[in-house]
Amino acid sequence: MDNYKIRIAGRKRLSGTIIVSGAKNASLPELAATILADSEVLLKGVPNVEDVNTMFNALERIGATGNFDHNKVNINLSNIKEPVVSETISKTSRSSILILGPLLARNGYARVSLPGGCAIGDRKIDFHLEGLKRMGAEINVEDGYISARSKRLKGADYTFPGVSVTGTENLIMASTLADGETILRNCAVEPEITDLITFLESMGADITGQGTDTIRISGKDILSGTSHTVIPDRIEMGTYVIAACLRGDNIVVKNCIPEYIGSLLKILELMGVEITIIKDEISIKVPGRLKPVEVNTDPYPGFPTDLQAQLTTLLTQVDGVSHIRENIFNNRFKHVIELNKMGANIAINGNIAEIKGISGLKGAYLNATDLRASASLVLGALIAEGETYIDNAYQLFRGYEDMPGKLNKIGADISAMKV
Repeated sequence: MDNYKIRIAGRKRLSGTIIVSGAKNASLPELAATILADSEVLLKGVPNVEDVNTMFNALERIGATGNFDHNKVNINLSNIKEPVVSETISKTSRSSILILGPLLARNGYARVSLPGGCAIGDRKIDFHLEGLKRMGAEINVEDGYISARSKRLKGADYTFPGVSVTGTENLIMASTLADGETILRNCAVEPEITDLITFLESMGADITGQGTDTIRISGKDILSGTSHTVIPDRIEMGTYVIAACLRGDNIVVKNCIPEYIGSLLKILELMGVEITIIKDEISIKVPGRLKPVEVNTDPYPGFPTDLQAQLTTLLTQVDGVSHIRENIFNNRFKHVIELNKMGANIAINGNIAEIKGISGLKGAYLNATDLRASASLVLGALIAEGETYIDNAYQLFRGYEDMPGKLNKIGADISAMKV
């Protein structure tokens, strides 16, 4: 995709309404799941972000027909022409690994390039492969590709050695067309998985255990086309709630499911933020100096690693010293180097960030290292004195639908330039 540089003029007061887009991390597995259907699928509320476009392009190369327009995807994959996901696709987004399970289950053969994506630490795919092997697949990894074969997958009883969101999604999808019952234990319980199960059930899948860490799937011969609306993006939701805490004045974040970011809202209340929830709207008020907090990232329903960088930016403005312990990924503090360039006072010791407030941030030339880091730098730039320029900003557009446009509508001064 095209690369971008973002320019942000800081210290503009923000006021108004931001509408949250559909969830990227629900759209990706649901697009992959369309491989399982024998007729057309309509997905609504799909965010127009680069990771989603990459997934749609991968499905087109496999043989899908359809279109992606105005947050709606019409897709039909009744005929699989080429069961291969190339390196070109996989190096852009790790979500390509989600194609492996459903393509193998539907086609009996799948070849997927080893995934790339964000450089935020180890994200092992062993759990995906071991689960498929348990279901009878023959797996080979060579020349940068995963090749998987099975005349028909067979139901199995598999316990994930560690919690894996994409691993859970991949094996659920593969199991829907397996012969017999599959029991998956120690599953991730993120809302995106629950939404995927709802989507699969509308296609005719037989799944029980939704929302728990033990999921049972009785395989079917084929699934059918359906229509489904993607849930709101909880990470975008949380990002804009944090933005409201930084520069907000009567900001309302709409199209929310507040319980999805319950862990963040509890932390913000401990910090002194006043939060009002009315149906799908979250309003934020910061009556005075914010208090420091101690935070641990954990699998859902714990505090999400995908909001760690954004919260770090907010903690540079609190009255005292805060700590964040990163328990999910082993290399997810790259944004700290960039925030410190702006004048933040953050030290890293192993998997713990110590953030000393109150930092008067100043505009700087920064580099976005990954998707969520890029959002944290935008937030920092909003409160910084002067102008900030963020290179490698394509990372932002991988997962946030028109963030510059949404922020400009409530008073920010942001422009994105192709480079």
